Amino acid sequence: MRQYILRRLLIAVPSLLGISLVLFTVLALAPGDPFAELVTNPNVPPEVAAALRTKFGLDDPVYVRYLRWLAAMAQGDWGFSFVSRMNVDTLILQRLPTTLYVIGSAQILALLIAIPVGVFAATRPYSIFDQIANTLAFIGFSLPTFFTGLLFILVFSITLDWLPFVYTTDIKATGFRWVIEQVRQAIMPVMVLGLFQAASMTRFVRSAMLDVIRLDYVTTARAKGLGQARVIVKHAMRNAMIPVVTLVALQMPAVFGGAIVTEQIFRIPGIGSLLISSILSNDTPVVMAVTFVFACLVVLFNLIADVLYGWLDPRISFR
Repeated sequence: MRQYILRRLLIAVPSLLGISLVLFTVLALAPGDPFAELVTNPNVPPEVAAALRTKFGLDDPVYVRYLRWLAAMAQGDWGFSFVSRMNVDTLILQRLPTTLYVIGSAQILALLIAIPVGVFAATRPYSIFDQIANTLAFIGFSLPTFFTGLLFILVFSITLDWLPFVYTTDIKATGFRWVIEQVRQAIMPVMVLGLFQAASMTRFVRSAMLDVIRLDYVTTARAKGLGQARVIVKHAMRNAMIPVVTLVALQMPAVFGGAIVTEQIFRIPGIGSLLISSILSNDTPVVMAVTFVFACLVVLFNLIADVLYGWLDPRISFR
């Protein structure tokens, strides 16, 4: 297992290098200048603006700037934010826990909904429950997250006044009350992301279960007199989860993309909102670092999915 993980990490290194090269080149060639305001500001001498550009190497060739950035990243230096006037790694670490909390909770919610609903619908195909589940699933992944987010705010915040629609990290309460407020403000963004992911997962779980329960070994288990619940849970569902794990891993880029939109709607101080504000202000070191963090997280989740394959199906070898 250790050798397998080590090999996968070594394979991931060229992938991350290629991703970083493409991202850096695109950002370097994109229009916009982070020091444009300094150049047009009459209170800033031209030599000061020129000295800053020289200090950060903005006038150097793209390949020189990329190699310099790569060497700094290898040493743990993620750069300096032109707008926030602080180190990029500090800026990201301040916001990353909030994003992971929202995304992780949304994924757990999606799995808690999709797996039982999809399995139950597959065991009763074309029943009323199956038709209702399919209809709700089609509606769920047809509606974009920005629409459902605004709908949730309109219903639960403005009309019913049950939940706050602005996420804040400065909660005045303490103790158990602080926990309650944290949960209340996270309910709507987690529901928006979780229900969107659960809709597509439900269809996928149902399809995978329908393929598995028709196989010979499931029929043999039933012929031996095993109960329906044991056949489904022990024999069918475990093998049906392999393509579901693949789907969850491949959907991570879409999850992070949805999180960026959701964070903007609910004003969540995560790295998604940091990315949007950095793009608008041409803060390229932050944009580069955030997108690279997203790439690393996607590679990590794909590695976790590969490891789960062997746990779900012992026939899969890690050699």
